[in-house]
Amino acid sequence: MTAAAQPLSDECEQTFDAAPGLATAAATSPRKSVVVYAMNYAPETAGVGKYTGEIAEYLAAEGMDVTVVTTPPHYPDWAVQAGYRNRYSSKIEGRISVLRAPLMLRRKMGGIWRLLAPLSFALTSAPLVFWQILRHRPVTVFCVEPTLFAAPVAQLAARFVGARTVLHVHDLEVDAAFAVGHLSSKAWLKTVGHVFERGVLARFDRLVTISNRMAEGLAGKGVPNAKLSVVRNWVDLAHIHPMEDVSPYRAELGFGRDDFVVLYSGSIGAKQGLNVLLDAAERLKGERRIHFVISGEGPQKPELEARYGHIENLRFLAFQPYSKLNAFLNMPDLHVLPQDRSAADLTLPSKLGGMLASGKPVLVTADAGTELAQFVEDAVYLTPPNDPENLAACILRAMSERDAWQPHSQDALVQSLSKRPAIIAIRQLIDSGEP
Repeated sequence: MTAAAQPLSDECEQTFDAAPGLATAAATSPRKSVVVYAMNYAPETAGVGKYTGEIAEYLAAEGMDVTVVTTPPHYPDWAVQAGYRNRYSSKIEGRISVLRAPLMLRRKMGGIWRLLAPLSFALTSAPLVFWQILRHRPVTVFCVEPTLFAAPVAQLAARFVGARTVLHVHDLEVDAAFAVGHLSSKAWLKTVGHVFERGVLARFDRLVTISNRMAEGLAGKGVPNAKLSVVRNWVDLAHIHPMEDVSPYRAELGFGRDDFVVLYSGSIGAKQGLNVLLDAAERLKGERRIHFVISGEGPQKPELEARYGHIENLRFLAFQPYSKLNAFLNMPDLHVLPQDRSAADLTLPSKLGGMLASGKPVLVTADAGTELAQFVEDAVYLTPPNDPENLAACILRAMSERDAWQPHSQDALVQSLSKRPAIIAIRQLIDSGEP
């Protein structure tokens, strides 16, 4: 397994158009075509869609002809965003041709619906992606997991035109679907899912994933190590960084200097284990200086609001605009990254990068020995998952140590998640098959 290149200096954290060397090569060589096939894409700002959008933009800026086959933006609340409709559409977005296919959606995406939504996208998008691959004859077909349901049609079309196939694995979706209880009672369905998964994975020319444990999981599913690369999800350090002044969000939300603000910002679903954080908030409701803020959207948000809305020092917010994200991530005194124990090592939360880049203290729930715990090591507060009492105690500890916090203690970890070297490594895998 190969890893991403070492992070570059801050000077290199520039716009895509300023990429030295690669842009010159693109200008003097024939334009290459790539088809990106992904269920999640920009303008989604949470999860997989954000990264796939940035990859497509980078490839286009480097002179490649990029065609994206995707859905209307709908994640994480499983509802089509304003300005879009759940139907077929085609539009040139910047330098990218984006074709969108409808999918089956509803607000509560538990149980069998966790399979029906991606399956519906696989069916509705199949003729689109098949024709686009035949039409453009790309050098590479770049698929993104989730979802694997859609991959076989793309693999077949790629074989017809001699295109390389690359899979970007953000989520071991079959394992995750059963691990967090969506389909845990259906053993026969799990067996079918794993058989299908192994067959599809074997037919990709190259796979790139976001953590070493996920790469080990793919190897356990029969993928040769020679086909695997690890490139962690990144954070744009030009956009997210420590602020010298107090974030204006503190005054906007009514927080004073002596208040201790605990923030979770991200998707609100089963894997996040937010009920444990909110159980800790209930234990601390007598601590008038401590305030909890949950910012985001997702299928579990209404349930959590109903269950914990009585807590006076807790408030729920929507996702904040990306243009104001740096100020928002600089608002709290402590970021919390909860994760359900059953989802350990099935994914590496991408929101961690923004938390660390803000320069604020971070509390992570992870068991010792998991990759997340090993990755953050001594740079964060660490507590076991699914343990609200321990989590509450750690929040109290972080409040007592607020004045002793060193804002640069996480710098090395942040630099390892820098955007530019990671996205260049992805481009090289798409372009040549080697990082």
